Amino acid sequence: MEELNASITERRRLTRNSIYNYIYEAKRPPSKQEISQNLSLSLPTVYQNINELLKAELIQVGQIHESTGGRRPIGYSAVGNIKFAVGISITASKLHLLALDLKQSELSYEKIAIKSLKSDDIGKLISDELEVFLDKNRLDRNRLLGVGITLPGVLDEEKDEVKLSPTLRMRHISLNTIREPIPYPTYIENDGTSGGFTEWFESRNTVGSDIAYIYLDYGVGGTVFINGAQYFGKNKRSGEFGHMCVEPNGLLCNCGKKGCLEAYCSTLRISTNIGITLDEFFEGLQKGNPDYEALWDDVLSHMVIGINNIHMGLDCDIILGGILSQYLEPYMPELRRRIVENDTFEDDSEYVKLCHYPNRADTMGVALHFINEYLENI
Repeated sequence: MEELNASITERRRLTRNSIYNYIYEAKRPPSKQEISQNLSLSLPTVYQNINELLKAELIQVGQIHESTGGRRPIGYSAVGNIKFAVGISITASKLHLLALDLKQSELSYEKIAIKSLKSDDIGKLISDELEVFLDKNRLDRNRLLGVGITLPGVLDEEKDEVKLSPTLRMRHISLNTIREPIPYPTYIENDGTSGGFTEWFESRNTVGSDIAYIYLDYGVGGTVFINGAQYFGKNKRSGEFGHMCVEPNGLLCNCGKKGCLEAYCSTLRISTNIGITLDEFFEGLQKGNPDYEALWDDVLSHMVIGINNIHMGLDCDIILGGILSQYLEPYMPELRRRIVENDTFEDDSEYVKLCHYPNRADTMGVALHFINEYLENI
């Protein structure tokens, strides 16, 4: 009897969850009648669950719909500010802190410069800055779902460590060193994986179920989704596209190897390494600076090799993300032309798309980890 009751309780929870998520995803506040019709649920079931969700303050009355006869139906919308999560991105020179509510509204964002990053005190540094961030922005800790931390590096889940982070100059650093000083639920993930999760979350009901996301930033990484689920690989290194070889014995990469995609297509190569900003580089490129044109031609050539390799291996849509993606739109026709030239099977390259979030995608992704978890368990 206890098992039967448990299954009934779980079935009821799943029904409530489907109603909540329907309201959460709706473009406009749906009425009880619309929910009943579209989810094939009885009106009494919808009434009961709507009342429970209202009592829990998870939804609110959204708007009154036009009447088709009789009383005008009421619509409902999800409440965003009942909970929030914080995402923290670590780079070699900065911490980025972002608070998102359940509806992905930005509550606050700050970028903090750091002079040096020592592996021994990184956790305390993050914890201290986090507490200042929460106080400064008057964020209620009782509503905090958790803190996600993202960094550019390969994580070893079995050993619970940062196996290698060339840009942060870290190797074999225990994740507990980062996690322990933080007094909230904490999740740590690779930046490319987190950026891809943001892209999937935004389009999870519209994009194809198989995608590869290439993160073009200070480093180059990515992630893979198969049948709508993130694929991490045996050693949680799936999507480390930045360290595929695109030029044997080529440029030296931060990882210590030669010819990696990251060595050719990271933003460091076209800004930091030549002492200019990305804006300055692309302004000079638009004005016909021959040195910039030669460098950009080489970047595109190696990007095409990387894209072709990924598409040949996975045969799925490819999404280009990271900071560099915000500059790519004017160059997409040329990039597509080169992709087609190198593709053995395809006559077009419509499978290559630009992301929705070129900025802060990784920081959003680790915050969305907690939000997605919460939404799935309502």
